[in-house]
Amino acid sequence: MLKLNGTVFMPSVLTLIGIPGLEPVQFWIGIPFSAMYIIAVFGNSLLLVIIKAERSLHEPMYIFLAMLGATDIALSTCILPKMLGIFWFHLPQIYFDACLLQMWLIHSLQCIESGILLAMALDRYVAICDPLRHAVIFTHQFLTQIGVGVTLRAALFVSPCVILLKCWLKFYRTTVVLHSYCEHMAIVKLAADDVQINKIYGLFVAFSILGLDIIFITLSYIRIFITVFNLPQKEARFKAFNTCIAHICVFLEFYLLGFFSFFTHRFGFHIPPYIHILLSNLYLLVPPLLNPIVYGVKTKQIRNGVFKIFYSKNPS
Repeated sequence: MLKLNGTVFMPSVLTLIGIPGLEPVQFWIGIPFSAMYIIAVFGNSLLLVIIKAERSLHEPMYIFLAMLGATDIALSTCILPKMLGIFWFHLPQIYFDACLLQMWLIHSLQCIESGILLAMALDRYVAICDPLRHAVIFTHQFLTQIGVGVTLRAALFVSPCVILLKCWLKFYRTTVVLHSYCEHMAIVKLAADDVQINKIYGLFVAFSILGLDIIFITLSYIRIFITVFNLPQKEARFKAFNTCIAHICVFLEFYLLGFFSFFTHRFGFHIPPYIHILLSNLYLLVPPLLNPIVYGVKTKQIRNGVFKIFYSKNPS
């Protein structure tokens, strides 16, 4: 790579530092992270197997859950193998283009997950507020269109971030990334060029996808709660609300962790860097770990599917 006036022109290789300030204990941090990854992959894979095998689960709510599980597996797999390579095997180098690919995959999958959560909220909204039209609206063709739509939306919105980094930023002050994976702002901060366009577009993507999704999910649940509380029978209210509890938990864990990570990264100037990085890592690892557990605990059909796999007969 060519060095000019203390800057690096178009670096071919970057170095991921891992967790700045915690380098001596990164080996031990990798152990719980790897355990979280194994549990997440196993739990989400089990969900996919159960939903595919049980014909009674071929309904919109569970199909969206399968989409969420597949996205969680892909998202955690995007970061953890390379992260463990840094923590355990001292392999911090990554090709610049591979780093951009990892960044594109991570942020695209985050946007896909947000879109699926929005689709799940809309599914519950129609099922509770307009149940007679639910089967008519949420057909298998419409579910396919939603899956394709949220994927294309994520890919098209995130791609300009990669293009701007590749084509706009030419000179870099350093090639050392103070992060354990290739995150957009962590790479932008390396550049010696004007980075305002990259920062503004990153904020635009965050608001236009994650921000709008949060608004529409919140509005959907406000309408759902109003409908549920107006139901005449207490048992009907409990049953309707119970179908939403798991999704509310998943919604809160995904967005609350995202908010903590976002605000500490951009405004927590006095917070130690390792806190920023740990929160970012947990934001990508905790939801894939907890989602199958939450749905397994709260959904009887999924619990029965687990018993069918691990025991000889279905529980009474």
